[in-house]
Amino acid sequence: MNFLLKKYLMKMNYFIIILFFFLLSYFFIVVLVYAFQRNLLYHPSENNYYGDDLLVSVERIKIKTQDNIELLSWYHNKHINNYKTILFFHGNAGSLENRIHKINHFKNMNVNFLLVAWRGFSGNKGQPTEEGLYEDARSAVSWLKSKGVLEKNIVLYGESLGTGVATEIAQDKNFAGIILESPFTSMIEAGKNVYPYLPVKLLLKDKYESYKKIKKIKIPILIMHGEVDNIVPFYMGKKMYELANEPKYFYFSKYDDHMMEYNQNLLKALKDFINSLN
Repeated sequence: MNFLLKKYLMKMNYFIIILFFFLLSYFFIVVLVYAFQRNLLYHPSENNYYGDDLLVSVERIKIKTQDNIELLSWYHNKHINNYKTILFFHGNAGSLENRIHKINHFKNMNVNFLLVAWRGFSGNKGQPTEEGLYEDARSAVSWLKSKGVLEKNIVLYGESLGTGVATEIAQDKNFAGIILESPFTSMIEAGKNVYPYLPVKLLLKDKYESYKKIKKIKIPILIMHGEVDNIVPFYMGKKMYELANEPKYFYFSKYDDHMMEYNQNLLKALKDFINSLN
């Protein structure tokens, strides 16, 4: 009997030791993720697209923020009084050059555009944070207004992470319209999709809770999303569309991944939406 008890206790001790090391390892993983979470969220040096020739003329400018950070930006002025101006907010990875394959298509549209690089991206100083990116976006709007562009003639365009920024600054404003490409409902929900084993809600600093804000957007909205998106699940874009106020439009592609293909169907959706705002 004593032998069996000792054997049982040894097994229990072994189990407790394994459990202890498992919990300790999990704790260290949580601490590391919390400490370096912005390195996981923002990827300034990652280049998904490169090598494209710029086919549309741009003026390389610097936009100063309220906290004295200068943001490299590309500005194309076709005619600020006759055409809408697209204010383009890029995603969480790469430089302005990574968006050349997109803005080249703007050449064939009657639009002006301003493509702004976030703090910490494209050689800009500063570290990206949720509040920092909101400040960058508002500074870009102010810069456009200083050039004579009226708020009612600005079309906000958010790409991936940029959709969270566009949604934030569009609330209760009178912009011409807003375009969300591959939008998420919140960074909390997107984080849970990638790290289901972590307490994302407790750890996350930059939450980008777009689903709470979209009801405060009263301007025309176009939502674009690919059904096989393996980064931001398609259901999030669909949910954002369902929550959006009218007038609202969608371009849902059956075969697109997170980086949507700028094919004729997508370009038609873009052109039709922009033309509807005139």
